[in-house]
Amino acid sequence: MNAETLDLARLQFAITAGAHFLFVALTLGLAPLVAAVQTRATVSGSETHWRMTRFWGQLYVINYGMGIVTGLVMEFQFGLNWSGLTTVAGDVFGAPLAMETLVAFFLESTFLGLWIFGWGRINRWAHLALIWVVTLTAYVSAYWIIAANGWLQNPVGAERHGGRMVLVDRAAMLTNPDALIALAHVLGAGLLTGGFFLAGISAFHLRRATADLELFRRSLRTGMIVAVPAALFTLGVGFNQFAVVDEHLPMKYAVSTGDTAEQARLQAELAAKLGPGDYSPPDWIGVPADLMIQLGMVLFLLATVNLALAYRRRAGIVTRISRRLLTWSIPLPFVAVLCGWLFREVGRQPWTINQILRTEDALSPSASAGSMRLTLIGFTALFAVLIALDAWLLGRFARRGPDGSALGAAPEPAAEPEPVPNF
Repeated sequence: MNAETLDLARLQFAITAGAHFLFVALTLGLAPLVAAVQTRATVSGSETHWRMTRFWGQLYVINYGMGIVTGLVMEFQFGLNWSGLTTVAGDVFGAPLAMETLVAFFLESTFLGLWIFGWGRINRWAHLALIWVVTLTAYVSAYWIIAANGWLQNPVGAERHGGRMVLVDRAAMLTNPDALIALAHVLGAGLLTGGFFLAGISAFHLRRATADLELFRRSLRTGMIVAVPAALFTLGVGFNQFAVVDEHLPMKYAVSTGDTAEQARLQAELAAKLGPGDYSPPDWIGVPADLMIQLGMVLFLLATVNLALAYRRRAGIVTRISRRLLTWSIPLPFVAVLCGWLFREVGRQPWTINQILRTEDALSPSASAGSMRLTLIGFTALFAVLIALDAWLLGRFARRGPDGSALGAAPEPAAEPEPVPNF
């Protein structure tokens, strides 16, 4: 297999999965926040909370729609570029992916459509139930994806029969400790992303002293109330996750911590067990892990300070500076989740399925350097446009404020027809 083809295919999938993950992180964070705000609005009848629901709900819908496109492209790449993976492990790895597709593209999309078009048309309690179902299916969808990914890291519950992996213990796969702790980490990171998104946009409007000060004060508090425990939870789970990494991928842990003696021991052990070869991931994988941790601590500190300041009615110089920093910090959780993704996926190299299938053997035999270059350019351009368009749409509707939200707006009354002259 041409090394250039392999590198291009890996880069192409990294861009695809990384771009998709940006949308997923915000979706997982915004969905429960919108549902919680609508619950408050439904129970209390507060007009402020209804307007909050429509405003943040519209931003959620924009991000969700863009994320669907990137997810579709990623599914195609499994079949086109990585047929070696599907040949060896399609019966195992494909099952959770199929479940995710059923949940995301059928259940989640259906209930979200009912929620979008059901404003003012169905009972308010039924409408509230819809957004909670959307939230639940988003989290179930994340579980199936993490279950599939966790199996690549720690392939439990399956045995190799001939040239194929066969699932023999469904419960072991579904309760894979690598998947469960990663799921908790991802969900915490999603809530942290959603909380900072809510608070950062609210801080922008509060600095501009727009007409909806009470709405954005409440939104900022909501974002920070979620972000503080989410940051603590994500950091705690993340540190505990290193023990799981050390157990299932000790080479990755040794390289990331700079333990060269342990790395040499593991290299000799794996070479004796699996044959000659380099079984070490790239030396730089510790960099994104360290950056992720540092960003998590910065975000926790920033959220804690702004939560304390969120209840002050008068905005002093400290409050104004903190709010400006809060707006500027909106991209930081996205950078942190990308760093975490890099550490998780690149650290598994040179394996696609840990100690079962090497990445070079997972690549499609028909893949060529020319086709990889062409599709890499095309996909990179596509994702750049989608991310830019998503950012532009979110920024545009965020700046407009609640009055610019079309979600849940009453339809314009139809103009009465002009009377026909009677001759």
